[in-house]
Amino acid sequence: MHFVEKDPGQKRVDFDNKLKSKKIIRAPGAYNPLTAKLIQEIGYDAVYVSGGVMANDLGFPDIGLTTIQDVSTRSYLISRVTDLPTIVDIDTGFKSCKETIETFEEFGLAAVHLEDQIERKRCGHLDNKELISKNKMVRKIKDCVSARKDDNFKIIARSDAKSVEGIDKMIDRCKAYIDAGAEIIFPEALADEKDFEKVRKELSCYLLANMTEFGKTKLLNYKELENLGYNIVIYPVTTQRLAMKNVEDGLRDIYSNGHQNNIISKMQTRKRLYELVEYEKYNSLDEKIYNFSTKDHE
Repeated sequence: MHFVEKDPGQKRVDFDNKLKSKKIIRAPGAYNPLTAKLIQEIGYDAVYVSGGVMANDLGFPDIGLTTIQDVSTRSYLISRVTDLPTIVDIDTGFKSCKETIETFEEFGLAAVHLEDQIERKRCGHLDNKELISKNKMVRKIKDCVSARKDDNFKIIARSDAKSVEGIDKMIDRCKAYIDAGAEIIFPEALADEKDFEKVRKELSCYLLANMTEFGKTKLLNYKELENLGYNIVIYPVTTQRLAMKNVEDGLRDIYSNGHQNNIISKMQTRKRLYELVEYEKYNSLDEKIYNFSTKDHE
């Protein structure tokens, strides 16, 4: 039971229309469904689900330990509470690209991105990454494209080749990925405006920019990226980092002082939480369906 009005097909149409516009799509990462609701309420354009965030939330490093079940289930739970299109990181494709695309499309997602690392992958902003061959990645992309049923379900190809082979070879790879059917390219770990500009000049497709903190990329304003010709910007780990820093600080404060009084002002109130989860709407629906009022049972 939820109040989302748009079906997955409509979300994909919306995503396609946003891509065709001149405005950049801003997509913060959601590490849980409640965050996705907040992303929509504030006015962003899409929701992003990071594979690294999913791994970290399960207590694992981002080295390919999560399964298709882990990521697809969480992605479904996140996407179903928002009218916004949801983009999901599917790492290296989870063994079978065909099964992966069928699963994520059925679960209502708008787009997925696949990377050209080996199965035992690493975070895109770490060193010592290993790549699969260009031809193998091309086959994976073709498998993804042939597996989808809805043409508006977008296949995004991410390349980690810049820090391994250099930007020119990365661009060469990306051209092959476009020819294989990827509509959007995600060039990972670009350094600065010069890199972003070079990629835009060389590639005639939609482009995604990753503004992750503490990485190899200079953090640019979304307007700068829009002016550079980028179509999507993601903030993949931002919400998890914000949450975990505040949770850690709060827990340490309670441990040291024995009470929460020093940190109440840092907490979301009960009233605000109930607004976000639309408590009154759900309560009203219960009353209509079951002729039940909470006031009768106080």
